[in-house]
Amino acid sequence: MSESKTQFPRTLAFGAVLAALAMIFGGLWALDQRPDPNFKPEVNQPGKDVVWVPTPDALVAMMLKEANVTPNDYVVDLGAGDGKIVIAAARDFGARAHGVEYNPDLVALAQRKAQEAGVSDKATFEKADIFTTDFSKATVLTLYLLPRLNEKLRPIILKMKPGTRVVSHAFDMGDWRADRTFAADGRQGFLWIVPANVQGAWQIPLTTGEQITVRLTQTFQTATGVADVATRETPVKDVQISGPTIAFTVDDWRGGAWRVTGAIDGDTLKGGVARDGGAVERFFEAKRA
Repeated sequence: MSESKTQFPRTLAFGAVLAALAMIFGGLWALDQRPDPNFKPEVNQPGKDVVWVPTPDALVAMMLKEANVTPNDYVVDLGAGDGKIVIAAARDFGARAHGVEYNPDLVALAQRKAQEAGVSDKATFEKADIFTTDFSKATVLTLYLLPRLNEKLRPIILKMKPGTRVVSHAFDMGDWRADRTFAADGRQGFLWIVPANVQGAWQIPLTTGEQITVRLTQTFQTATGVADVATRETPVKDVQISGPTIAFTVDDWRGGAWRVTGAIDGDTLKGGVARDGGAVERFFEAKRA
């Protein structure tokens, strides 16, 4: 009994020492992880997924201009680096902007630069992994990554709200072709507009009182299809998809053609039908079959 009484407090004391040492070394480790206030990035310094190379100011301005950024937008920059795209979006376009960056020294540098530019209320930054961060609320997404990273992000981007604008410095999205390309200061940029999901069958009433079934097959912002018109099948022509909007032409076997235009919201297509290039003669609401 006496031995156990002696051993118990010794064990407690030893545990307390270990806990104290853990706190001390943990605190020292935390201090060592604090961002360096004198940090200056070097071109081509390695990062988690890419090396750091700044985007030229002229291309930054062009990327934001091509994306038609306004004060109503929320811009998210994946791999924000020193924060120049986020800061420019807030300072020059009045947008709310947020940068996701894995390097804590770059995050701290970007925050200091935003403070110096007087836009820290609109330009924010966080240390995070771009592949585990929720950026679904962005209306504009900016990238300067690598093709393999762009393609890895592509399925996530395609699920964003139709009409979201995506701009990339230098690198494309594989077989998802850009809606527009541009250049500044010898560097190339790409713009995509996230398309709505238009694939499926749609029952659309015509101006003649008839109804056609349009079946569309989609690849990114392009689509092909056929339409059943008066028991006959005819190709769907001139399909145009831009964000949530779609337009296409269906020939009338009796002569002439209908032009269908509309906007997609989930499984609903609301639009109008015009005949032979004229004004809209009938409005409709169709459900995806």
